[in-house]
Amino acid sequence: MTIRSARPEDADFIAEIILSSMRGYRSRGWFDVALGWPEARCLDFIARVATARAVSMWHVSQFLVAEIDGKPVAALCAVPAANTGPAAWRAIEEVGFATGLSASELDAIRQRAAYTRACWVQGGEGDWMIEHVATDPAYRGRGLVQALMARALEKGREAGFSRATISFLIGNEPAERAYAKAGFVFADEKRDPAFESIIGAPGFRMFARLL
Repeated sequence: MTIRSARPEDADFIAEIILSSMRGYRSRGWFDVALGWPEARCLDFIARVATARAVSMWHVSQFLVAEIDGKPVAALCAVPAANTGPAAWRAIEEVGFATGLSASELDAIRQRAAYTRACWVQGGEGDWMIEHVATDPAYRGRGLVQALMARALEKGREAGFSRATISFLIGNEPAERAYAKAGFVFADEKRDPAFESIIGAPGFRMFARLL
């Protein structure tokens, strides 16, 4: 196993990681709902966001990748929690306009995406945020997430952060066990019936740990 920084040529793999991590244990995630497109088109859009000029938490430069025999099989992103929302929308708008979406289509994406607002929970502006953790199903159970977490936490310490956070769907028990194993503990959660009617999960839970 090798842990390395993601590269532009990893964009398609990172898109799969983002889509899978957002879905968690459900069949749809944030990009599925916000874009409202078939999976192949969603993946193409996310891959473009991952290499956009606007650097967001979805950009390849923010990801660590675990390889086995030279094949990317797991990844996560680790970023400062500050200003992640505005940066994400800048990347979406850049790719949207570049691929021919109109202003009204982008506004519709923003409106569909708003279903998470009542229950999304993430760390404060001074926290180190870990997100989009996922592993190729064929490679689970090999300690890849723990190795990625260790490197991500090390990066946070080196950058001068004192606390790391990670958020996930309530009910995603494998994720909860993996994050607890990495030293995270419960910090907060938010629930919303409207969110649950769309996704099938009650809301989001956040874990945190000192660095």
